[in-house]
Amino acid sequence: MKFIHLTDPHITASGSLFEIDVDARLRDAVASINTHHSDAAFAMITGDIAHWGEAGAYARVQEILSDLKMPWYPMIGNHDIRDAYFTGLPDAKSNGAGQACFVVNNDAGAFIALDTLTEGTHAGQIDAAQMQWLDNALSQASGSVFLFMHHPPMLSGIQALDNIRLQNSDELWALLSRHSGKVRHLFFGHMHRSFHGSWNGIPFSTVKSIAHQVVADINQDKPLVSSREMPAYAVVLISSDTVAIHDISYLEEHTAFAYDRENGRPEE
Repeated sequence: MKFIHLTDPHITASGSLFEIDVDARLRDAVASINTHHSDAAFAMITGDIAHWGEAGAYARVQEILSDLKMPWYPMIGNHDIRDAYFTGLPDAKSNGAGQACFVVNNDAGAFIALDTLTEGTHAGQIDAAQMQWLDNALSQASGSVFLFMHHPPMLSGIQALDNIRLQNSDELWALLSRHSGKVRHLFFGHMHRSFHGSWNGIPFSTVKSIAHQVVADINQDKPLVSSREMPAYAVVLISSDTVAIHDISYLEEHTAFAYDRENGRPEE
């Protein structure tokens, strides 16, 4: 089974952010996915759909992502505005109580998405009602679970990001530990970097932002600094014994070349 993970497009009504054409970056991602991975089961977009939560930004996203040759599921992030998000993305899934959490089931297992948006802060939180919803979703899942959220629950070593991670990660872990072994992989956004590892034994990953990246000022008390590193999306391959993740730097696909192994040169 194959699916696409992309994150943090930060689309604006003008199509530009920090003098980056974020509109074009998302369009190019869609074109690359359709060309090379149209057989994917779906695409999951892990939050920060719009940078300022503008109605015009969500209209752009709806139009661009509607070109994908597969179902796509947006998630909400700290830059999103809840009412504008649901208005501008009319097919966005929710729990029916105004939260952008949902479950997608297929042969690979249950794909559970959480809503970590907390008004008034860029940090994340999962409230008590959603914790109960997650507990029920985990109880109902009969096979593997793949968990998605915007905010990472673990420390990264980039202090400015760690200050705005999921604030009640201990509570989340206490819940997940009651369903030991069910969560096979954790996916999130927010980092604007490739970041992989394990948290309390659960493998995790995120991928570069579609918009801009964050400089890895590790173990330094410094404000966030962005960079113009190339964006990426991830192709995830799931089998009975493997979760394989390929980060695709789609704006650099033109740099591919065949080579002559014996002479150490590109082929003519």
